[in-house]
Amino acid sequence: MLKIGDFSKLSRISIRMLRHYDEIGLLVPERIDEFTGYRYYSEEQLLVANRINSLKDMGFSLSVISEILKTYNDSQALKEYLLLKQAELKELAEKTSRQLQILETTINRIGKEDNVMKYSVVLKEMPQRYVASLRKTIPSYDKEGMLWEQMMKEIASQKVQYANPCNSIAIFHDKEFKEHDPDVEIQISVQGSYQNTENVEFKNVPSELVASATFKGSYDQLIEVNQAVANWIRDNNYDFNGAMFIIYHVSPAQTQNPDELVTEVCFPVKKINSKKS
Repeated sequence: MLKIGDFSKLSRISIRMLRHYDEIGLLVPERIDEFTGYRYYSEEQLLVANRINSLKDMGFSLSVISEILKTYNDSQALKEYLLLKQAELKELAEKTSRQLQILETTINRIGKEDNVMKYSVVLKEMPQRYVASLRKTIPSYDKEGMLWEQMMKEIASQKVQYANPCNSIAIFHDKEFKEHDPDVEIQISVQGSYQNTENVEFKNVPSELVASATFKGSYDQLIEVNQAVANWIRDNNYDFNGAMFIIYHVSPAQTQNPDELVTEVCFPVKKINSKKS
């Protein structure tokens, strides 16, 4: 039998932690002297201590380690635990790698561009949504309001219930800026079931990965915001993967003051495979 001090030295676990393990039932002493309260451990418990240390080094929490030890001799059960942790750590490593790359590219652009941190770009997953959609060619971009007026008029009789959040979106399907006759689709998130009208289609939109930047104020900033997002996509090894769209969080329909507008510019993206074949 080993006193707690000796067991601590051999197992490389502090006395304080051994007492904690005892309290939570993870590693209970073989015997506790009823008169002195001294804890004694068997030499065989060094194997358990080594397993605990090994599993901690892999990143398992004490509560999970406790579960693993119950089936440690079941090789299949142990393998499943390890595979789950491996997948978790790989995902974390990929996330950390992306964060480091974003930090590096942002640091490198500071001093070279004025809008590096003015417009913060984020990578996010746009969830699947059910929308009312209207797509048409309009005379010019500033005539987009025509589409919203037409949509509201055509769906009014169905008493459409809007989703929460109720994203109002404009999608620009042309591959380049057009001075005349741009192809524009508007969408508004809804809930329920409705009939298509002459120009409005109710449809599901799949989730998609986007790089986005949100800004407050007039639409005069759009060119600068687009540049900031495009630079981020280029610098962080992504590529464009669909039509650019805008989410109107606070739109002209809600305020006449351009300084109060809140707009999010989104570019669907995909990761570029940097591995050489």
